[in-house]
Amino acid sequence: MADFSACPICNLRVLTSELERHANSHFDDEDIDKDFELAQQIALDLACAPSSPPYIPVDDDMQCETSSQKDRECSILKYEAKNCNPGGKDIDEKVRILSSVYLNETRPQIGQGLMDLLKNCLELETEKTTTILCVNVDHFQSSHSEDYGWGCGWRNIQMLSSHLLKQRQEAREVLYGGSGFVPDIPSLQRWLEIAWKRGFDKQGSEDFDRAIYGKRNWIGTTECATLFRSFGLRARIVDFVSREIDIRSSGVGKCVGSMTPQVYGPMDVYLSKGKNAVSKAVPISYDVKAKPNVQQALIDWVWNYFSDNKSRKYGNHGILVSQKAPLYFQHDGHSRTIVGIQMKCQRNGPMQYNLLILDPGHTTESLAKSLKGNFGWQKLIKRGVHTLKKPLYQLCFLDPGIASGEEIESLKNLHSIRVEA
Repeated sequence: MADFSACPICNLRVLTSELERHANSHFDDEDIDKDFELAQQIALDLACAPSSPPYIPVDDDMQCETSSQKDRECSILKYEAKNCNPGGKDIDEKVRILSSVYLNETRPQIGQGLMDLLKNCLELETEKTTTILCVNVDHFQSSHSEDYGWGCGWRNIQMLSSHLLKQRQEAREVLYGGSGFVPDIPSLQRWLEIAWKRGFDKQGSEDFDRAIYGKRNWIGTTECATLFRSFGLRARIVDFVSREIDIRSSGVGKCVGSMTPQVYGPMDVYLSKGKNAVSKAVPISYDVKAKPNVQQALIDWVWNYFSDNKSRKYGNHGILVSQKAPLYFQHDGHSRTIVGIQMKCQRNGPMQYNLLILDPGHTTESLAKSLKGNFGWQKLIKRGVHTLKKPLYQLCFLDPGIASGEEIESLKNLHSIRVEA
């Protein structure tokens, strides 16, 4: 049975999972700190509300201890929220509150994991191929009622986060305050604001006036890298640029043919980050016939990224399971998540490659249905070189391990790896 709660502003009964978002909608034009304070209080009330967890037999003493412990924790959280000034300088207070309230992203339940379904379909293919695939990646779809048309970047961050939380124990301990779940978009926006306040990507934060909560601005690989770096993860950015392309923009530290001391990737020229959602891009010119091919350079890089000695064989059909994290894949107008790559041998011809991509623009249910039925999933997930028609591409990837000390300070300044073709 659905759980409903009354809005503290208009008294309308809404789904409890939607209560924070609904309440925040009353204050779209209000001061952002007041909005945060209200969101905190609602979230804490939800966190302390009675719930119906799965039944686990326990003795009476343990049950009483658990209940009293939860009551004490809720009382402490409410006290901290009441006495925490959202506009103040105590960032640790914000972190404690965000990581203590359970505001995870809800997703359609499809039973078997999506990546397992994809592996099963790849096993049934009859052509001679070699496929390298990530594991433990959940699909997050854009919602027409919430973020359609602007939220793809956040959805890709959620996909990468789902992998990191399941696959990397060291990442699970630091991501989102050790909360252990993938936050919803409003919470991710708060985490990015905290990263900015801690000094990560100061220059980039100015494009958003150092505040993004409640806004519908597009984000890109720089925001993805900034967010993950703030937790000590070694997020990197790679730019794939044709030597024939001339990129000019004002005030964001880009150049042509060489690296500036601080680089914001070329795809940022497409992202509307200003207050009035006006792009800073100046029209660019390029020769679409330029050789060598930027698209092939991207494919080669992705193949080399997923190919490592730690991959293990799955089944009997040339499927390798990689331990690498998925890739945040950005191009003009959209971003997606690369979860693997496939190589097909052709007689008397070059190798044919397909990227394996999860698109937040697709619904999770349609992906699951096509994979379960082994019908039509190739059109949703496979992308060959011929489909990559943009002149510029950008990836965000994560190296293993957690940074500390001086390395954390170095991560505050974003630099990109430039691949020219």
